Amino acid sequence: MLEGPKFTGIIGMNNNEYDLSQGFYHKLGEGSNMSIESYGSLQTSNGGGSVAMSVDNSSVGSNDSHTRILNHQGLRRVNNNYSVAASNNRGRVSHGLSDDALAQALMDSRYPTLGLENFEEWTIDLGKLNMGEAFAQGAFGKLYKGTYNGEDVAIKILERPENDLEKAQLMEQQFQQEVMMLATLKHTNIVRFIGGCRKPMVWCIVTEYAKGGSVRQFLTKRQNRQVPLKLAIKQALDVARGMAYVHGLGLIHRDLKSDNLLIFADKSIKIADFGVARIEVQTEGMTPETGTYRWMAPEMIQHRPYTQKVDVYSFGIVLWELITGMLPFQNMTAVQAAFAVVNKGVRPIIPNDCLPVLSEIMTRCWDANPDVRPPFAEVVRMLENAETEIMTTVRKARFRCCMAQPMTAE
Repeated sequence: MLEGPKFTGIIGMNNNEYDLSQGFYHKLGEGSNMSIESYGSLQTSNGGGSVAMSVDNSSVGSNDSHTRILNHQGLRRVNNNYSVAASNNRGRVSHGLSDDALAQALMDSRYPTLGLENFEEWTIDLGKLNMGEAFAQGAFGKLYKGTYNGEDVAIKILERPENDLEKAQLMEQQFQQEVMMLATLKHTNIVRFIGGCRKPMVWCIVTEYAKGGSVRQFLTKRQNRQVPLKLAIKQALDVARGMAYVHGLGLIHRDLKSDNLLIFADKSIKIADFGVARIEVQTEGMTPETGTYRWMAPEMIQHRPYTQKVDVYSFGIVLWELITGMLPFQNMTAVQAAFAVVNKGVRPIIPNDCLPVLSEIMTRCWDANPDVRPPFAEVVRMLENAETEIMTTVRKARFRCCMAQPMTAE
């Protein structure tokens, strides 16, 4: 097991029983819920931007969740909309959100802004936060685009359950955990934490905003067309380097997938959604349902003890996505894919023309035996070799092309 800094204040979660067949999160404006493979996180976009951040993956909300907060005494009704009463906060909510109770509860200056336990220096100044449109929502929260100090940001707001103390404690724990993870992880290929805060009715986390959306959105727009190989390997290296850093701290992501990989302006990739990440030593107490079936390692699907190698398995699937441009197991439901992976040893089909080194990486990463899967430091070396091989092959091809043309004297 990798040695890393010791973090405190995080308790392994019990095996809570919730129906995984429900899709809890959906894009705003869509009439149907998202599929099972998206149950643990919010990921969607308007105008190409995206962030993927987990909202309590075992939360099952009632339809009156936001009715309760609308009736909160800190809000008053104005022309059938809701606005912040007696607000002296220098921050503002854009015009389109006058009826959004979560945003109003966050920006209501009559209620104290509470610091982040053990991470007080990351507490945001709500006076510098401008709320924009909500672009995704779940049973207990929403994601918004906005600005902080003039920078485009993604804002996640979670509603504290009023009548369920156990769930409120669980959500508080997950909120604290995500803050700890984001505040601790500082790497080029990890989404940057801006800050957060707590209010009596809501919790808030702010991160940088990815205008390029997620890798999954990018691949979907390409309609299963392959990504240029050079770009695919560059982006795979971004993910592998970020995960090598995460594992070097003794942490596990547990939900590595293309939805949680964000594309920035320079086409670089940053890893997001650490809401379900855990410290490795706590695997015995982790909820086995965490993660997403299409990308999930067999031992996690089977609720067996697991290690950091579950992330390596998921990376193998992500690499296949980048190479092929396709959704893994696209002709199966998520549950069918899980069954096939565990009981029949099924894996995505590697293209015949795939570079041998890339084929080897995928095959080793998604091996059923976690001990066969390489650590991310080795994956990085193998991808760097693949990158060098491609560049060499391209140079040779260009040279042959030039030699095929008749030479002329100037």
